[in-house]
Amino acid sequence: CALCRCYLRRFNKMVNVPKERRTYCAGVKCKKHQVHKVTQYKAGKASNFAQGKRRYDSKQMGFGGQTKPVFHKKAKTTRKIVLRLECKKCKTRKQLVLKRTKHFELGAKKEAAGHQY
Repeated sequence: CALCRCYLRRFNKMVNVPKERRTYCAGVKCKKHQVHKVTQYKAGKASNFAQGKRRYDSKQMGFGGQTKPVFHKKAKTTRKIVLRLECKKCKTRKQLVLKRTKHFELGAKKEAAGHQY
């Protein structure tokens, strides 16, 4: 469909972000633009003692099979990229959400356009 093609064309680009970025630091010491170290955000390991996990486990116990719905209808082909910026001076961290993309690179060298010798 036309909508799907537009969606694919929009998010099919490769996103390349430098490993360092000069941006505003809201830390108590800085309060001005500083150099930040850029990394990609990654979710931590899920805790077994979080309330939702304890409730789910107790509901699953015993006979009766799967009690809660298991999600199968995955529609999205892209992910929102979240950058973690750490100030090099005061170590304050902040997160920055980018648009959706399939391919994401951190600090990759750009290939020179034109003829290569």
